[in-house]
Amino acid sequence: MAEIKIIGTAHVSQESVNEVRTAIEDYHPDVVAIELDPARYSALKKQARDPSVNDVLEVKNFNSLLVQWLLAYLQRKIGFDVGVEPGAEMKAAIAEAEQRNIPIALVDRDIRVTLMRFWNTLGFIEKLKMIWALIISIAEIDNGQEIDIESLKEQNVIDVVMEEFRKFSPNGARALIDERDAFIAHQLVILKAQRPEGKILAVIGAGHRKGISAYLDDPKTLPPFDSLTKEPKPFPWAKVFGFGVTFLFAFLLAAIAFSGVGLNVLLYAFLFWVIIHGVLSAIFVLLAGGHPYSALTCFCVAWMTSLNPMLHAGWIGAYVEARVRKPPVTDFRKIYETESLKEMAKIPLFKVVLVAALGNLGSLLGTVLYFIFVFPVLGIDPTVVISTGIGNLWAWVTGLF
Repeated sequence: MAEIKIIGTAHVSQESVNEVRTAIEDYHPDVVAIELDPARYSALKKQARDPSVNDVLEVKNFNSLLVQWLLAYLQRKIGFDVGVEPGAEMKAAIAEAEQRNIPIALVDRDIRVTLMRFWNTLGFIEKLKMIWALIISIAEIDNGQEIDIESLKEQNVIDVVMEEFRKFSPNGARALIDERDAFIAHQLVILKAQRPEGKILAVIGAGHRKGISAYLDDPKTLPPFDSLTKEPKPFPWAKVFGFGVTFLFAFLLAAIAFSGVGLNVLLYAFLFWVIIHGVLSAIFVLLAGGHPYSALTCFCVAWMTSLNPMLHAGWIGAYVEARVRKPPVTDFRKIYETESLKEMAKIPLFKVVLVAALGNLGSLLGTVLYFIFVFPVLGIDPTVVISTGIGNLWAWVTGLF
């Protein structure tokens, strides 16, 4: 019967590198299974094609891409501090297996599916908490806070960290940890069936070892494989919010128009919508380091895109930014090699993605502030205007019939 040995590693640990090499040398596995998917394997081997700026603009996953880049930066900074390149233990496993002509099995889920399921299953509050925690973590690492990497492989420490992560982001923990535990366990079960008399060495992140081992002990508890690979289709809250904003704005203008307060008030209500969206979107683009043309574009279109759930001001600003900056294909790799956030912020492709994210954020903030301050700015009583406007509108509609 096939035998599976699991090594739990830390991705920036020299001790894990040594442990992997020793295990392959002593265990003599018939196959080495590593926690990589084909895309990350190619990237690790420097064989992957870097996406172009057009690829990035076409997919429009600007927010999740920013999170991915910042996570990679955080891992890389930790690696710099301990003198180990992120993924070094996976590279060591690959090198040792190739040197001994041992087959390699890539057992992790496609990184694109994982990131999509991770980001799409997070609630709005979870996303804000995740981004804030990421920013704080980067700031602490950049300020020289030390991390005991080797302690992160100890099971009691792992259990505490995982429990805290589940409390902090239950949906994120399910996508990044639980689902991948099940996916990798599925792959190892398949390998075991293919090699009934062989020995399998699995090189897995320490955080996955407990979950994978539990599934291997009782494979009947594994969830259906298809449920782990399909793209999630979350409820389209963003579109619902967008259509809601459009309806509220139209309703507000109609109420003002029929309230009898005057055409000038209606005009000012519309101008306030245009100005607050345009100014905030443009300011956020400039804060992102965007080109003045990109900021001007967002200023001009934000009032319209905020009324169309299918369009976003930041997307249009990003297209302009890309045409002005003309990021080369090599920018994608540069982002993964920078040693500081200041250096990353100067990369044209990073500016394009940041312009998209912050341009949209500025427009969203404009929508929130508009409905809070529109009546104080206009100097009118909302209760009187809305009630009078609705009454007059209803009388007008019923009069038509």
